[in-house]
Amino acid sequence: MEANEQPMMFNDWCPGCGDFGILRSVEGALSELKLDFTDAVMVSGIGCSGKLPHFISGPVSGVHTLHGRALAFALGIKMANPSLKVVVSAGDGDTYGIGAGHFVSAGRRNASIALIVHDNRVYGLTKGQASPTMPMGERTKSLPKPNINGPINPVALAVASGYTFVARSFAYDVAMTKDLIKQAIMHKGMALVDVLQPCPTYNDINTNEWYKKRIYKLEDDPEVRSEKDAMAKITQAIKNAYIGDDEIPVGLFYKNELVPTYEERLKANIPNYLDNYPAFQKIEEDGAPVADLGRLIEARRVL
Repeated sequence: MEANEQPMMFNDWCPGCGDFGILRSVEGALSELKLDFTDAVMVSGIGCSGKLPHFISGPVSGVHTLHGRALAFALGIKMANPSLKVVVSAGDGDTYGIGAGHFVSAGRRNASIALIVHDNRVYGLTKGQASPTMPMGERTKSLPKPNINGPINPVALAVASGYTFVARSFAYDVAMTKDLIKQAIMHKGMALVDVLQPCPTYNDINTNEWYKKRIYKLEDDPEVRSEKDAMAKITQAIKNAYIGDDEIPVGLFYKNELVPTYEERLKANIPNYLDNYPAFQKIEEDGAPVADLGRLIEARRVL
């Protein structure tokens, strides 16, 4: 192997998995935006979706993190180097289950991060338990009894939590998914693309054929262009989000770039924040810290 060659990763997703469509969509988006490892970083959690950074062909940095904590890692990366495009790949259980607290807080902060959720309604890696998006009463082949929990509505929860870009797509529609991911990456603020996907191994109800009979594209204008129409757009997005399983709208539900990002809020408190990123600051020299903690200690004494 040459010094600059990347080792080939064996892809062990099940045949027919929606993850393949999401992978192609992410690669297409990064390629068309001409992003490389100096511009972008992929962050993932645990689950089938967590392997996506390993399988991307091309020079994009990747970090495979902990279950439910991908957003926390991503926020740390973005705050350390806000010039990076930070993209998160995570599952529905990963994001809306153990990671639900991070999901809600990410909306409150509104950092410029793109979150792509692989939403197949089951925990695929651990043999098909019901995820937080599976409807109550549904029983897939891996469940001994029907699911007794109500489902989370990712679109409605994202809008209510403060996400400023909220979209839903279908994994087998690679062109639409790629386009929404491109928009999410370039969006100024926190973005969600919830990607509906079949799990051919453990979810025998929500199949490709099942989705194709129900999916249709939204035609409403989702963009907030002035503060006075923000509430109307929020109401419209939540109304569209709660259309049931007989009809499933996909597309962009909500977009608002008038809300200050977390980076801008930090700059308001730290004027040189965007001129001198933490990632580029020297923290030690010859093994000794360069920071002078004396002034900080003295300031605390005064307080």
